[in-house]
Amino acid sequence: MTEYREADFSRLKTVPVAKRPNKVDASLLAKPPLPSDRSFTAFLDALPSILAAQDLRYVIDQIVAAAGKRAVVAMLGGHVIKVGLGPLLIALLRKRALSVIAMNGSAAIHDFELAAYGGTSEDVAAGLGDGTFGMAEETGREMNAALARGAKNGLGAGEALAEYLRARKDLPGRDASVLVACAELELPVTVHATIGAEIIHQHPSADGAAIGATSHRDFKRLAGALPDLDDGGVVLNLGSAVVMPEVFLKALTIARNLNGGRPTRFTACDCDMQRHYRPRVNVVERPTLLAWSVLSRLDA
Repeated sequence: MTEYREADFSRLKTVPVAKRPNKVDASLLAKPPLPSDRSFTAFLDALPSILAAQDLRYVIDQIVAAAGKRAVVAMLGGHVIKVGLGPLLIALLRKRALSVIAMNGSAAIHDFELAAYGGTSEDVAAGLGDGTFGMAEETGREMNAALARGAKNGLGAGEALAEYLRARKDLPGRDASVLVACAELELPVTVHATIGAEIIHQHPSADGAAIGATSHRDFKRLAGALPDLDDGGVVLNLGSAVVMPEVFLKALTIARNLNGGRPTRFTACDCDMQRHYRPRVNVVERPTLLAWSVLSRLDA
């Protein structure tokens, strides 16, 4: 028979609760809404001052403080645009609460389609069945034409796509386009391609040299914008999964290599919908929702 030994609980040492440091006390708890004030500011103030809610307040404070003074970089994945958050980003751009937009290729495609054709986001499963997924003629033809023209004229991918859209008179989704807004507000927008991962790369008009040249120029431009994060800027990873954190890591290395180890002392916030290793480590840990709160503070 196996012989078991049990810990002697009678010998345990306890401590007085009055001497124990507590992370939570009554002053940090959530507050019920007041009938006299149902504003968004009141809602935010009513959140508990603990963990994620307190982190949210901190990031809001940093963006408000940086607006118009230091760089606030938003790195976007495709879902941010296709689920309808473009108008919020545009409002933040107009307030200079965002100063640089860096998109992955998917975000650029959804933004371009919304602007040019008034709709985006096809049924992937249905398209895979008959081989039509990603085969939209106009999307591939026009975006690839814009990138080819951009490569010829020394533009980055974001600038090339934005200027192509701006030149069109018939844009049903002009007011919802982050690309167009950046061009009109004269704020940088960069697009970072992943060859073979974006539907325009499977179009007959795709030119790998043009895609590579314009995207590489945007990599240089993002690296050139990051020094303005120094001493109070903010970088946000908004649903961009793996691509933008990897691009940011290299761009930050370049910026620091060329600027004596700067930028430093900036806030990095990962708002991806899944807690991936790379967004957490590359965006937040290695270098050191939101829109309504920031806008309400800036409008106050």
